[in-house]
Amino acid sequence: MKANVLLMVGLVWALSGCRGEEEKADAYGHFEADEVRISAQVAGPLLTLEVEEGQRVAAGELVAVVDTTPAFLQKEQIEASMRALHGKLKDPEPDVAVLLQQQEVLERERDRLRHLVSGKAATQKQLDDLEGQLAVIEKQIAAARTRAAQANRAILSELEPLRARLRQVNDQMRRCRIFSPVAGRVLSKLVEKGEVVAPGRPLCIVAPMDTLVLRAYVSEPQLAQLQLGQQVHVLVDGLAGAHHLYRGTVSWIADEAEFTPKVVQTREERVHLVYAIKVRVPNDGRLKIGMPAELWLAPPPSATASDIHHQDS
Repeated sequence: MKANVLLMVGLVWALSGCRGEEEKADAYGHFEADEVRISAQVAGPLLTLEVEEGQRVAAGELVAVVDTTPAFLQKEQIEASMRALHGKLKDPEPDVAVLLQQQEVLERERDRLRHLVSGKAATQKQLDDLEGQLAVIEKQIAAARTRAAQANRAILSELEPLRARLRQVNDQMRRCRIFSPVAGRVLSKLVEKGEVVAPGRPLCIVAPMDTLVLRAYVSEPQLAQLQLGQQVHVLVDGLAGAHHLYRGTVSWIADEAEFTPKVVQTREERVHLVYAIKVRVPNDGRLKIGMPAELWLAPPPSATASDIHHQDS
């Protein structure tokens, strides 16, 4: 609250002294940014930190890399276990090949016996016995393939947990590479290369600068004139007494009132309550974080002067 008091006092003095009393803004405030804390997602030594304070970063740009050695070793161990399981898979075809050869021999013998039976040179019982042996061979072939399939299913069931662990390790390795989720400027670098970081530890703070947020305070009567999405006017000071006018959009209105952070006003004015609002203002490069500004619900009288720069949102 004390910081807000000093800030609002400075805003009032700075902005009210620029123009005459006949041009009094509806509200005063300062610019903020939507800060994004880029944090580590896994624990480990920080191998690289690719940003410096004041540097611009693009969305998706690599910011830092955490040591991937532990995750890489886990991955190698899992892959070795998977290869070992694949080596245990049963192939029924060698056993089946032996049975097929026996079946082929018995089929030739059966065909020969059929001719002998038709010529009364062999008995039907001999042929029936051979047919029975062929039926047994066929069942043995099917049984060999079934046993192998059952054994392989048991082995492959052990692979699924390993595949799940492998996916987790791959995800962990992916999270070792940290990218900026937004485009903006690096406001603060909170760690240095070589430090051991923990999940959730902030590495740096990035703020998008293409749109800044003006936080201002309005009175209760003014509140009735504001609504979300409304276009308002924002005036900032320029060089050599010039001023720059921007259009902004009201993006947030406080639900609760608070006491006006005032020191220079009269005792009667101190008891007035105000509501904080946020106005999103497109930045053409002139606006900076912490810069004071005036909020006008209608265009200021000086808006037609030649020293006013106007930018549509």
